[in-house]
Amino acid sequence: MKKWVLIGWVALASCGEVVEKPVRPGLVLMGIEPTTAVAHTDSVRIRLQYEDAQGDIGEMDPDSPSLSVRDARLPVPDWVHIPPVTPDLMELHVTGELTVVLPPPFLLGNGSFETTTFTLQLMDRAGNVSDPIVTPEILIVDTL
Repeated sequence: MKKWVLIGWVALASCGEVVEKPVRPGLVLMGIEPTTAVAHTDSVRIRLQYEDAQGDIGEMDPDSPSLSVRDARLPVPDWVHIPPVTPDLMELHVTGELTVVLPPPFLLGNGSFETTTFTLQLMDRAGNVSDPIVTPEILIVDTL
């Protein structure tokens, strides 16, 4: 009888819900401005909210970028350095906001205006990548 009670207790104890931490960082778009930018003049600011269960976002080395930003008009993304968000690179659940300031956009064609979006992805130090987020369309107008 004691054997069956022990087996039952072990079975019940193993049924407890195990909550696993997500490995990939989370990224949410909070805003972009301006929505109309003058080419070669107006920087574009993208405000993001991040979350990471391990806190391994950002790099000490400024030559190690963590955030991919792709202009929809271009085939290859640019990369932005994000400094570490935890002290001493601790493993700690983190949430926060950051603002990415992009250099003034330019016109690719001969027209007086173009539109584009930006796709962003955050990569943590373990190489896990967030789901991509896409900004609303912005209008780029000629300086003339």
